[in-house]
Amino acid sequence: MLSFTYFLLLAMYVIVVGAGLIGSSLIEIAVGEGNEVVVVEKDREVAKDIDSSFDCLVINADATDREALEDAGIEDADALITTTERDVVNLVVGLFASEYDVEHVVSLVHDVKNRDLLEDMGITTIENPEKLIAQNLYNSVKLPSVVDFMKVGGEAEIFDIYVEEGAPVDGKTIRDAASENLIPEDINIVSVSRDDEVIIPKGDARLSEGDLVTVLSLEKATEEILNVFKS
Repeated sequence: MLSFTYFLLLAMYVIVVGAGLIGSSLIEIAVGEGNEVVVVEKDREVAKDIDSSFDCLVINADATDREALEDAGIEDADALITTTERDVVNLVVGLFASEYDVEHVVSLVHDVKNRDLLEDMGITTIENPEKLIAQNLYNSVKLPSVVDFMKVGGEAEIFDIYVEEGAPVDGKTIRDAASENLIPEDINIVSVSRDDEVIIPKGDARLSEGDLVTVLSLEKATEEILNVFKS
């Protein structure tokens, strides 16, 4: 899954629409990274708070009004990121951004049914983090052996898990584990963390007890998959 900060690696002219909890955190990051930031926020009190807190231009206006985005300098923007709580607002703003050929347009999406519509317009979507947090909390109960977890589209998931002593893969190379059908074809071991070192493993890399393994699974992380790392 992409993060908002992915688009802030180089100093850019960034328009942020919506300055709520997510938007304000994004503004802090974008300003801190030295970007030129313009914020469009409809709520007067929120706009005043952002204006007094960050070194950026704040426009108190409705971003679905084309004139507000023009005042924000959309014609010159390198990126536009919309973080409002309403997908319809994010959709309209994204449509305007595409008309002005903004290079990077990113939108928060709350209802997954709207994701395809936004992406068909060339807008990069970020799933509502509240749902991601809820999913992680649920997985902490359902899959307690998983250290970290992230959905990356469709049924695909990335998760971190420790190799336990005596686990089916303990002491085996990745190639041998795959040949014994311990690691299915739809599973890829992306990295192995061992003794403060991160290894990008090849087939001859040997897994050992205590390794923190980052796994990309094209299907959901089932107990059957997790059990190969557990004793």
